[in-house]
Amino acid sequence: MAEGRITVSELEERLAVVYAARYEADLLPPFADLPDPDAIVAHPERAVPVDVPPVVLRAGMSTIKRSGAWDVPPRLRLQSAMGSVVLDFCDTVIRHPVVDIEVDLGAGSAKLLVPDEATANVDGVVATMGTVKSSVPSVPRPGMPHFVVHGRAGMGSVTVRRRYRIAGRYF
Repeated sequence: MAEGRITVSELEERLAVVYAARYEADLLPPFADLPDPDAIVAHPERAVPVDVPPVVLRAGMSTIKRSGAWDVPPRLRLQSAMGSVVLDFCDTVIRHPVVDIEVDLGAGSAKLLVPDEATANVDGVVATMGTVKSSVPSVPRPGMPHFVVHGRAGMGSVTVRRRYRIAGRYF
């Protein structure tokens, strides 16, 4: 349904069949016309190969901060129980057209500071009690870095924005 393949009413009908199923064979009709879940689905904005393992940053109850010139991998996974992750992409060279960022936040936070010309799509982040904020355009622009943020923010927050400049200092 999230990909637009079926409507809400079709989903409800299929779920009713699934919940009423008594045998494995009863589960075949609701899934018959859906694509193989193990098949690679092409997302036009995700130009990152799925076979590239992500670089995992674990904050626990601490803070992880990356700024200045650092090597930006094509895929990142940010995990934080109660800590914070601050990634500043503004002063580094981004070698990949798309940077895929998966967030897994308990009560922690993730702040992504992106370059002025960059775009970011945060539609894939599910926040149960947390917040997701983005002040940058979500539609990719040719030749500009694009960030795809997805995952979950339990009670945490995900913020994507540009850096603020006040009195010659960046925040």
